[in-house]
Amino acid sequence: MSPTTLSAAQDHGHVTFLGAGPGDPGLLTLRAVEALANADVLVGEHEVLDVVRAHARSGVAVLDTDADPAAASSGPSADTFAGTPQLSVVDGASTTAGAPAVRDAAHLVMEAARGGKRVVRAVSGDPGLDTYAAEEMLACAAEGVPFEVVPGVAAAVGVPAYAGVPLRDAQGADVRFVDARTASDRCWTEVGASDGTVVVSATLETVALAAGELVAGGRKPDTPLTVTVAGTTTRQRTWTATLGTIAQTLKQAKVLPSPQGGRPVIAVVGERSAAAQRDQLSWFESKPLFGWKVLVPRTKEQAASLSDQLRSYGAVPHEVPTIAVEPPRTPQQMERAVKGLVTGRYEWIAFTSVNAVKAVREKFEEYGLDARAFAGIKVAAVGEQTANALIAFGVKPDLVPSGEQSAAGLLEDWPPYDPVFDPIDRVFLPRADIATETLVAGLIELGWEVDDVTAYRTVRASPPPAETREAIKGGGFDAVLFTSSSTVRNLVGIAGKPHNVTVIACIGPATAKTAEEHGLRVDVMAPEPSVHRLAEALADFGSRRRAAAVEAGDPVTRPSERRPGARRRRSTT
Repeated sequence: MSPTTLSAAQDHGHVTFLGAGPGDPGLLTLRAVEALANADVLVGEHEVLDVVRAHARSGVAVLDTDADPAAASSGPSADTFAGTPQLSVVDGASTTAGAPAVRDAAHLVMEAARGGKRVVRAVSGDPGLDTYAAEEMLACAAEGVPFEVVPGVAAAVGVPAYAGVPLRDAQGADVRFVDARTASDRCWTEVGASDGTVVVSATLETVALAAGELVAGGRKPDTPLTVTVAGTTTRQRTWTATLGTIAQTLKQAKVLPSPQGGRPVIAVVGERSAAAQRDQLSWFESKPLFGWKVLVPRTKEQAASLSDQLRSYGAVPHEVPTIAVEPPRTPQQMERAVKGLVTGRYEWIAFTSVNAVKAVREKFEEYGLDARAFAGIKVAAVGEQTANALIAFGVKPDLVPSGEQSAAGLLEDWPPYDPVFDPIDRVFLPRADIATETLVAGLIELGWEVDDVTAYRTVRASPPPAETREAIKGGGFDAVLFTSSSTVRNLVGIAGKPHNVTVIACIGPATAKTAEEHGLRVDVMAPEPSVHRLAEALADFGSRRRAAAVEAGDPVTRPSERRPGARRRRSTT
């Protein structure tokens, strides 16, 4: 039996010490994801929880060891911690009743385990390199609480890989790992006297001191090194210098000390490992949209695949819904059409959006129907996401446009009505209240009768939080993807115009025209009306922009790093 499937009712629970890796959630192991999915209680520091939280099951108790009990307020009911009454909840985290301001993670872990819970104690990097995790393991062993260790990618190994800095070459140079926080004078002397690669775990504020220790230990001041902060995340940044020049390099880069201090960095020192090859091997930071904050005017559910695509280009997508979906004002038309599906009124039903699928599905559930009601009816779908929504409902579309994913593309492939082969001449078209008449007119021209039914209404969404609105107007976003004319109108209406440094990308000519009418300059347009081709076009734009900066010898910056004071104005040239 897997440890993560043990009953939560046993006298002693089970603890999994889980390595969350250096920051990229994609580096979690399969075993880590399995443990998270079965956890009753999740314990970790705030940044680590951000990495692992998405894989935890619904209802898991999250104990943030960084949370401040002074900010405590009433939270979830005591049922959340049934079996562990010693725990109380504060602002989405938990702490022991009467605990001091600094959380005792070991105490949180043991209290939950004593209550028979399956506990995941998540730590940055690898648990085997975490001193506190080792102490917590000893505490479990002392009380007879079963535990396991799920290794993670250590920052000292993962960060150089993401920075394009190999630690060994064909000659098999020796590699030493040093924690600058605990290194003794003897340690610095030993690694300073060697000629191998040294991987130093330090902070941005102390890395220059560590370089000085290596020089004092015997390393030449002109020894190359790289320094990487926020490694494996889209905030990653790497500087190349030498032991003697790193302090000046960081000063010229205007790297400011963190208000909290202690920003972790990984420095790689050595002739064979650093600067010479990084230009060729820096695969992560050279992604076309690396670090770009991209506004996606869709809900998280609608934007899932698009946001994943943007992340693959190195971007940081931020979903801001501009349209809210509401039921039709008069539902009787929709009710009659759904009943007509069951009674054989239609030969075809055509879905042009995920929202249309959702509207019909909800009506089915209201009547106690399921996908079997589509038996004998041909189903058409526009777009991959719409088709996937139907498949999730249990319906495989009979027709998806072979070319352009639009009403026009669907009409290109739609067969004309043939009274010999088509016993019924009617099509059910559930769609939005603001949909165009293109599909209806085209189907009628092909000989079909169409029941054009308002399945849902689209209304302007509520304004996003003030912080997001200020980022839109103030140039905090590097790009915005407009997927329809309504997204342009609604975004401007609920949040204002994007700043003039923000790259404007539009899905097609009609959307671009609407953007220009609102005083926006269009920088990118998809070669065809597809959200995925739109993301590709933005990535191509970012790649060309990056190449131009490199060729000119300029630093590679994001659009938001060059904010002029003026707002975007419509071009008059």
